Amino acid sequence: MGLLDILLGRTKPVVADLDRLFALPSAAVTLEAAAGFTPTGQGAVCFATVEGAAFEQSHREVQALLDADTDRDGPPVELRKDDYGYSWLVSRRAPDQLSALVNDLHAVNSQMEVNGFGPQLLCSLAGFEDPSGRRLALVYLYKRGTFYPFAPLPDGTQRRDSALELQVRAALSGDLRIEQDLSRWFPVWGAPGL
Repeated sequence: MGLLDILLGRTKPVVADLDRLFALPSAAVTLEAAAGFTPTGQGAVCFATVEGAAFEQSHREVQALLDADTDRDGPPVELRKDDYGYSWLVSRRAPDQLSALVNDLHAVNSQMEVNGFGPQLLCSLAGFEDPSGRRLALVYLYKRGTFYPFAPLPDGTQRRDSALELQVRAALSGDLRIEQDLSRWFPVWGAPGL
């Protein structure tokens, strides 16, 4: 970054560090101790859909890679599109296999990046639930290299449990790189894997 960039207030974009995803299993231990949330075994990677054969081929390669895992129980990896036109590659594991789920999320992100589709990656999330049925996602923002909690209220409305999100932020600040700019804590309503 040069002097002119500093004077004009330009900054270099943050480089995604996909290895930060591997901090999720230890953060899950902290999350359970602090707030009673345990992994659901569901997670997803969100990306902007691109038309074209190269993108479709990349998607098929990622899906085949994850579906080839012989330790996977339950449904195969699934591609879904949401109401906003984004694509979600959803992975399901047993709740006690958070490390395997994180490996899935990392593999999807890495493969998309290697195939030149890194700019289309938006976020990854891992789902959690407490004994009363409240849901929570730890969302990794690809372009920021940070995490934030997303906690929809269980009443079915599109409202968030902000107090819970702030509680989780405080609990996990030592385990994960938490996004400091709260305006970037985007809601992911109806996200698969949550």
